[in-house]
Amino acid sequence: MHTILIQMSLLMLCGAVWRVFKPAGLDAAQTRLVLTTVVYYLLLPALVLEVLWRADIGRQSTQYTLLGIASVVFSLLCMWLIGLVFRFKNARMGAMLLASAFPNVTYLGLPVLQQVFGAWANSVVIQMDLFATTPALFTLGSLVARHYGEDVPQQQKNMLAYFNAPPFWAAALAVVLNLNGVNMPDWLAGSLHTLSAGVVPLMLFSLGLALNWRSLTLANLPNVLPVIAIKMGLMPLFAYFLAGHLSLPDHYQAAAVLDLAMPSMVLGIVFCDRYKLDSALYAMMVTVTTALSLITLPLWHQLLTRLPGLALMPLNLN
Repeated sequence: MHTILIQMSLLMLCGAVWRVFKPAGLDAAQTRLVLTTVVYYLLLPALVLEVLWRADIGRQSTQYTLLGIASVVFSLLCMWLIGLVFRFKNARMGAMLLASAFPNVTYLGLPVLQQVFGAWANSVVIQMDLFATTPALFTLGSLVARHYGEDVPQQQKNMLAYFNAPPFWAAALAVVLNLNGVNMPDWLAGSLHTLSAGVVPLMLFSLGLALNWRSLTLANLPNVLPVIAIKMGLMPLFAYFLAGHLSLPDHYQAAAVLDLAMPSMVLGIVFCDRYKLDSALYAMMVTVTTALSLITLPLWHQLLTRLPGLALMPLNLN
């Protein structure tokens, strides 16, 4: 696990170095916009289609939805109770709620789970993202941002419009083909696999571009500590115990819980900017939780691989 995280950290470090030196005059924002657009509109839909077309979709998918949404709600409730006690300002409270409840299940979760467990874990990540955390983000997360932020009427869009996106189109098509027993042609499988191979390195590089070390300030540290406690500790712990009451196979439970143990998602900064929440604080929380994940993820991995039956599960640790 440590070897895998070191390899991924080097890819993120490349993004961080690019942010500083700006090769060819391209700054981090420009570069990241291009890369994430290619991933979002082409490479990620190819991966979604490749994985979900062949995945075991059914009761298992419903349990991913239950596990993911319940964990998000639990984390929101924990952060809200802390906010009642300490009376954070609205702009900070909104950012802290988003950072504590929504993990980076795809941009970091996909590379980590793929390397640790193997290619079968891609299905866990994609279903956890598309069936649980992303729908929760664009419903519950959007409501939180509107409540604690400054709503701008002319910018309002129907929440359902956010699901009018290539990954969701690919997921819908894959589910239809899967449930109807349509076989994937070899030529298409090869093309999708080639496109999918670019997702992980570009995601990690883009994540490095997004980390803003200048956002780290001592003044914000007291606001970051409760987010660290919830996001890196309480949320995966809750998911761990809830997963134990589901009928998912042990290794799928481990993959799902480890995915929910990921640091705060980068996408939340968009909500902070749009609704005038504390964007600097959110950027610091993403940076700090991502750095700490290099310590916490191996710890969670050790705990999860002690679940009954996992000793027989071959893990890809090289």
